[in-house]
Amino acid sequence: MLDYLQGDTDAEVLVVSNITEDDIIPVNYLFRTLDEMPLLEQEALNACRGKILDIGAGAGSHALVLQERGAAVTALDLSEGAVAVMKSRGVEQVLNADVFNLQQQDYDTLLLLMNGIGIAGTLNGLYRFLDHVKGLLNKDGQILLESSDILYMYEDEDGSVLLDLNAGYYGEVTYNMKYKEHESGTFKWLFIDAGLLEQYADEQGYECEVLVEGDYGNYLARLTLR
Repeated sequence: MLDYLQGDTDAEVLVVSNITEDDIIPVNYLFRTLDEMPLLEQEALNACRGKILDIGAGAGSHALVLQERGAAVTALDLSEGAVAVMKSRGVEQVLNADVFNLQQQDYDTLLLLMNGIGIAGTLNGLYRFLDHVKGLLNKDGQILLESSDILYMYEDEDGSVLLDLNAGYYGEVTYNMKYKEHESGTFKWLFIDAGLLEQYADEQGYECEVLVEGDYGNYLARLTLR
């Protein structure tokens, strides 16, 4: 993202995973405007209210839209480079931190777009995340999150589904991101189907509502504490 800001508009990130062929993320996609965002993301931004924490904010594109609307938004990212990018783009409230290290906050909206709930990594991690962020939300607060049911990626040509039942939940994907000489190293990222999300949310004391369904198994959900 820093290279992109400095003029390398063709910068790309190589995405390696355990479930599909290598893929490419054009870095310019992280700098899209509101009009360039998918409908699901636009609807999520419209649903934000009050004091907002944009978790895993990246280049800050969502935070900038909210900021331009006059919203009280803080953009959080673990990456120092991402934080530098957001500050250079004019995001006013930027936090370089791990969300799991935040304590006793009073946000009205926690925003996790671009499959942001994936930071949970695994189903066990999702339990941990949903429990932890109770301390970051006001009692009437909401979590707006995007995820996907990726079961279709395991379908055979005849429509049958091939799953290794000993390999754990099919939405726990292992990734490695590469850019020039940089490499993230392997990490887990969670894609969770809406039904299972509702089950996990219920067990942690949340109501779960699917607000928007996309075309490829993706969806926007709202979680609120009971």
